[in-house]
Amino acid sequence: MRKLFTLFVFASGLLISGKTLGQADFNDLLKGSVADANYLAQGYMEPALNAIGSGLNQGWYNTAANHKKFGFDLTISVSSLQFPSSERTYFVDNTKLTSIEIVGDPNAPTFIGSDQAPTYQYKAPASGTFQGPPGVNIQDLPLGGLPIPMVNLGIGIPWNTDVKFRYGSYSGSGGTKVNLFGFAVQHDIKQHIPGMKELPFDLSALIGYTTFSSEVGFDSSQPSQIGKADFSATTIQGLIGKKFSVLTVYGGVGYNFSSGSFKAQGTYTDSETGVTMVDPVNISSSISGPRVTAGLRLKLAIFTFHGDYTLQRYNTITLGFGIAVR
Repeated sequence: MRKLFTLFVFASGLLISGKTLGQADFNDLLKGSVADANYLAQGYMEPALNAIGSGLNQGWYNTAANHKKFGFDLTISVSSLQFPSSERTYFVDNTKLTSIEIVGDPNAPTFIGSDQAPTYQYKAPASGTFQGPPGVNIQDLPLGGLPIPMVNLGIGIPWNTDVKFRYGSYSGSGGTKVNLFGFAVQHDIKQHIPGMKELPFDLSALIGYTTFSSEVGFDSSQPSQIGKADFSATTIQGLIGKKFSVLTVYGGVGYNFSSGSFKAQGTYTDSETGVTMVDPVNISSSISGPRVTAGLRLKLAIFTFHGDYTLQRYNTITLGFGIAVR
């Protein structure tokens, strides 16, 4: 059976080795009953669902200035989302499980937690123990967080406004499909405030929306067994920036909204008990909250290099480069 988090490799652009991916076997969640599978999947996957959704709101800008008419920029960035330590484990309440129970420490690792697999056992009349999925030790990755790559194209249009786009589509072996689309508008607001137009800084408003979907087959011999993940993210921000020769200092204050869902579809049979489950997992999570960003941008001729840090639920480091004209 293919590993569950092949899905999240494509979802987040993680370049994790096959050995690391092999730590998280989807089959380890499909024990006991459908209710048990959903309960464990929610706790195990919720931090990843929330973080990927939050990550889709990153990378929309690296300056508060807008392009001149028909000016443009093409920017590639990678954001590394940091997780609070409280989200590296989740509490497994045996009273909420119908057919299985955790043995020993009831705090099991989430997807981003430690690689120490928890132990479960079947409740009567079934018997026997098995290991649940471990985490992937997210702190061992570069920058110690979940990387979210992004490519944006920004184009200047009239009215001191930029329109921005992000798009990606991929189809691969094993039924893997990935689609991403995003759209944003950044508009200069100084022009609408009497007396501010000539002040020596840039002031803009930005609203951006991104949607992401991915699908992966778990087992080539069972084509009906597929996992589907869907995410949507919206950010609304006020931006300010000041250019000093080739260096620009910029910042943003705003609010994020995001949601993510995961479904495991198909028919699955527990080899230990013979229990068959149909479409066993359907979970979702959503978060919202404020964000504050501060960053620096270096522009040499048409080339740009930038880095910023965002304070939010999942504090984020973003690094990127690109080309910008006009």
